[in-house]
Amino acid sequence: MDTQPTPASLARALAGVLGAGEVQSLARLTGGATKATWSFDWVGAQGREPLILQQTPPRAADLAPGAQRPPKLDAAQDAAVMDAARAAGVPAPRVRHVLAPDDGLGCGYVTDRVAGETLGRRIVSDAAFDAVRPALAAQAGEILAAIHRMPVGGLPFLQRLRAADELAIYAALLRGHERTHPALAWAIRWIGERLPREERAGVVHADFRTGNLIVDPAQGIRCVLDWEIARIGDPMHDLGVLCMRSWRFGGAGEAGGFGSREALYAAYERAGGGRVDPARVRFWEAMSNLKWAIACVRRGLAGTGGEGNVELAAIGRRLEEPLWDFMTLATAKE
Repeated sequence: MDTQPTPASLARALAGVLGAGEVQSLARLTGGATKATWSFDWVGAQGREPLILQQTPPRAADLAPGAQRPPKLDAAQDAAVMDAARAAGVPAPRVRHVLAPDDGLGCGYVTDRVAGETLGRRIVSDAAFDAVRPALAAQAGEILAAIHRMPVGGLPFLQRLRAADELAIYAALLRGHERTHPALAWAIRWIGERLPREERAGVVHADFRTGNLIVDPAQGIRCVLDWEIARIGDPMHDLGVLCMRSWRFGGAGEAGGFGSREALYAAYERAGGGRVDPARVRFWEAMSNLKWAIACVRRGLAGTGGEGNVELAAIGRRLEEPLWDFMTLATAKE
């Protein structure tokens, strides 16, 4: 694939992949600091079909040999998880084609394009979503219950990560950048002293949050995006991520900015997700704030020097937000 492909060259390559037909209305979508997402219409034998091209760059070699990375699925694995999710009744993207080396498009896949909104601030505050917003927490609970019931037999590549594993990986990532930060050091120690005992495990999306959900003003949640860091772990992890203040986008609801924890938890249990342990959810909310803070450090440093990357540098400046949220959770009365 060209270093800076033009829309025309992408359209030609897509036509070669999809067969007899024509690519129309190809446009790069905004958002995403590392991936390239293109929207287009495919006009072929079935008529006009709205599709998405997702291109994922190869992972940077920024760790010492043998060092453990956070989970990051390749395109074929990502597609396999989405297929398994759909088979389990989860509204995930329908994969049309996984890119091969000779497709000339790099790594990634083509999926159906689902209509709706992903911008968090609009979902939690725009009047267009007023009618559906009260139902979103319950919908999220039902979807998470379905994710956590997914069979794992056909997904042998998913890493099994306990809370202690997550902490070890992210603490090592921070040490690798040789950055000393007293608040991060205290947060790592706090988490290490409160690791929950092992209970049940299941498929965990690990980034289930407002911004990764396609929401329709009439139907609610229509699709769950961004499965590339899925793993096997504690299901309470997903509920904790959804409740992080960073992903409420100014909304009042503690669940995603759009609803209450109580509505989320009750729907999850009704849908067969199992008993919700609120304290365990709070632990994972705190852990996820620590991980996001460390990710801000890493992305911020990746966006400095040389040509740099303004978006990555801007993410780095957000470090204090998840740190503040972590401290709020850690110092709250239990």
